[in-house]
Amino acid sequence: MTMKKAAVIMGSDSDWPVVEKCVNQLRELGIPVEARVMSAHRTPEQAREFARDARANGFGVIIAAAGKAAHLAGALAANSTLPVIGIPIKSSTLDGLDALLSTVQMPSGIPVATVAIDGAQNAALLAAEILAAADGDLAAKLDAMREDMAAATLRKDEALQEKLNG
Repeated sequence: MTMKKAAVIMGSDSDWPVVEKCVNQLRELGIPVEARVMSAHRTPEQAREFARDARANGFGVIIAAAGKAAHLAGALAANSTLPVIGIPIKSSTLDGLDALLSTVQMPSGIPVATVAIDGAQNAALLAAEILAAADGDLAAKLDAMREDMAAATLRKDEALQEKLNG
């Protein structure tokens, strides 16, 4: 079985410095990823077409990053039954709170999972967890990643205890 792809759609190329972390995390996990620039406001027809065709084009999850009036995730979710994960992007206007509220406040029936403002790595990990529901190899990679994080935290605690207790 071929692994489903992840789509990473950003409302503007200015979102790339945040979104790049998402793309890199997906690639590290071996998930095929395509990144695109589309706007819910400037290219609504292209965004709608992409979302409608995403499942047929081999995608299993869509990640949408947008700032300010961040309607991209909702616009994509309105046109697809694939899981959509929103990344609210911090802007200079309201520190990303506007994007967070625009992304998370979806009407009943059109869900969008939303991560923290600029939470690109968590968006990638959530996408991986969704895809891992049908992919045991990917699930094993995620389990190993969690074990590595736990071991690193325990090492940090051990180092702190040594420092404090001489």
